[in-house]
Amino acid sequence: MDRKSAISALAGLRVAVGVASWSTPRVAGKLFGLDATANPQSPYLARLFGARDVALAWGVVSSEGDVQRQWLTAGLACDVADVLAGYAGGRGGYLPKLTSVLVTVTALSAVALGAVALSDSE
Repeated sequence: MDRKSAISALAGLRVAVGVASWSTPRVAGKLFGLDATANPQSPYLARLFGARDVALAWGVVSSEGDVQRQWLTAGLACDVADVLAGYAGGRGGYLPKLTSVLVTVTALSAVALGAVALSDSE
């Protein structure tokens, strides 16, 4: 996969997850195995996450050069943190195992796309 394709795929993933998380937080959470009924504050947290992902997507697609590299680096840092959070949730027992795998794999996909986008020269 080349840099341009990685950026397009990453932005698409961020927009899809971000818009779904913000506009339908309970449904989006349920797709990842989260229980909004057990945690009524979870839609608020999902909307925070959704806004972050849409902002990261917008930053990458609306910039170029060093500024785009900064957006990609910021996104990569968030995605690595998401991987660690998913792993910690499964390990700590406060996320079901399947949910931990789903959120961690999704974040790992974003890490891989971000790494490709950052490693390929323009």
